[in-house]
Amino acid sequence: MQQDKHPDYHSVVFRDRAAGYAFLTRSTATSDQTIDWDDGETYPVVDVEISSESHPFYTGKARTVDSEGRIAQFERRYGGGGTA
Repeated sequence: MQQDKHPDYHSVVFRDRAAGYAFLTRSTATSDQTIDWDDGETYPVVDVEISSESHPFYTGKARTVDSEGRIAQFERRYGGGGTA
């Protein structure tokens, strides 16, 4: 890498507030808040709204929309397929 062209890449803790889960990774994100990690070091901590621990897709709680069922329900309720 060329000097003075790239942002500072360092260890950061990302904390998911919804799930109470935190993980250590490397990033260019910065924060004024710090946290003492399990290894005894102090790292900047970035709070995130959602991560893989709390995202419905990854937790298996994702809702699927039954569009075909909704169309059939509409046709039953209001009569279906009449030509004008």
